[in-house]
Amino acid sequence: MDGIVLLKDDHKTVEKLFKQFEKAGDTAHTEKRKIADQVIQELTTHTWIEEKIFYPAAREAAPDTKDHVLESIEEHHVVLWMLSELKNLDPADERFDAKMTVLIENVRHHVEEEEKEWFPEVRKAMGRNRLTELGEQMEGAKKKAPHDPLAVPSADE
Repeated sequence: MDGIVLLKDDHKTVEKLFKQFEKAGDTAHTEKRKIADQVIQELTTHTWIEEKIFYPAAREAAPDTKDHVLESIEEHHVVLWMLSELKNLDPADERFDAKMTVLIENVRHHVEEEEKEWFPEVRKAMGRNRLTELGEQMEGAKKKAPHDPLAVPSADE
């Protein structure tokens, strides 16, 4: 599978979870915890494969996107920190929904920038064969991704 298609599929999966969370009622604490746990797992894995495999390859193929990669890594840092806080936060806590809402806003912004501004440049620079190769690498790496958001090293580590 093409690496960009794989990342976009991950984005769709997370967006579905966000919508489920937004539709859950104010007192649906058990449901919200379950959804938040899925979001934490999905985003931790996604971030890990992007930073380990996709970003370095994209930066090499499209050096002009360096600033976008650096900004994305910083956005990931914020998201991972929020995920680590959500992981241990009781869904009945008054901050839980607020924290999840801010997380959703941050991720939606990040996804929009990637898909509209950056992925087209990377697609053009890499070509189908390289993207397919990357997609296979990322798919395989998902199994090795950490479960703890704070275990995702930044790209400079």
